[in-house]
Amino acid sequence: MKQFLATGLGTLMLLVATMVPAAEVNVFAAASLTESLRQIATRYELRSGDKLVLNFGASSTLARQIEAGAPADIFFSADEARMDTLEKKGLMDAATRKSRLGNALVVVVAADSKLEIRSAHDLTNASIHRIALADPKAVPAGIYAKSWLALQKLWPAVAPKVVPTENVRGALAGVESGNVEAGVVYKTDADISKKVKIAYEVPLTDAPRITYPMALVKDSKQPAAAKLFLRHLASDEAGQVFKRFGFILLE
Repeated sequence: MKQFLATGLGTLMLLVATMVPAAEVNVFAAASLTESLRQIATRYELRSGDKLVLNFGASSTLARQIEAGAPADIFFSADEARMDTLEKKGLMDAATRKSRLGNALVVVVAADSKLEIRSAHDLTNASIHRIALADPKAVPAGIYAKSWLALQKLWPAVAPKVVPTENVRGALAGVESGNVEAGVVYKTDADISKKVKIAYEVPLTDAPRITYPMALVKDSKQPAAAKLFLRHLASDEAGQVFKRFGFILLE
């Protein structure tokens, strides 16, 4: 009798577990995370049964969407400033915040370009007429690039050449298409394109520190499932994927 009851209870628990619908977690993430997060999400979905809806874009745009009430569960930003703004407005769960990744800036040119760029100063050369940047007034990648050039005291000379784009992938596309002679993007973006080459890698000591924080959105409809995915993003397993895509892991 006891064995029958135990078996019946186990069957009931299994039945209940299979009837519980999978959670749908909305992840708002910086465009530069596209390939790495897609790979991590695919594996995670198979294991967890949850569905991850990935929304990629400029961190500034995503932050505005969250502020406007978009149904986000996790925000993975390309800079601390966007996260700071949302946190100060009480929209983020500060206890879940973690600066997970770092990155570097590079100057890219078309793969068949003959341009040689050995320093930031070379961007002022007359042979370079247009330089693609993610919008330096709002988008983290562009803000980082402008800060780097300002530190080198070159922004006034370079600014007239700048072609602002919606996000860092737009800047990369501008170079790939040949619409601009050069672009400043994250190293991780340059690494995924066969149509561009890195002409100059900005030394980490010459540029502002680039960090990617992630956190739970306070109004998350799936906080438990979202926290589990955040925990996975902080794991060694996910870290190895980020590392393969060129990101710097932050402890």
